[in-house]
Amino acid sequence: MEIGSRGNGDRSTMSQINVTPLVDVMLVLLVIFMVTAPMMQQGVQVNLPKTQAKSLPSQEETVIVSIDKGNRIFIDKNEIPLGDLQSRLSGIFANRAKKEVFLKADRDVPYGDVVKIMAEIKGAGIERLGMVTEPAQRK
Repeated sequence: MEIGSRGNGDRSTMSQINVTPLVDVMLVLLVIFMVTAPMMQQGVQVNLPKTQAKSLPSQEETVIVSIDKGNRIFIDKNEIPLGDLQSRLSGIFANRAKKEVFLKADRDVPYGDVVKIMAEIKGAGIERLGMVTEPAQRK
């Protein structure tokens, strides 16, 4: 009997594809995409304007959410508690096609508090969130 021959004398080569490694690789890729996909959606999307940008044109009345030094929250000029922000914004934008809010925060407000407000705004179904800044002083 020759080396490498089968016991029954059949000398044909095996021409079948072994799919086990292919299935293993596909399952690993599936798990990787399942784990990373939710991570891409967790961040709050914010359209930050550049400090030297021109003002944005607006057809509907612009809604401005402001946070002062004392962490008080205002929609336009009306003070509201943080717990009511999401429901009030949902009511304001219920019949509007363009869901856009501008956020003005005092520079002394901690970053974490601003992010909480941004999360509440996004939770109200607002699609675009702009940050209001002051123009940079030219020297």
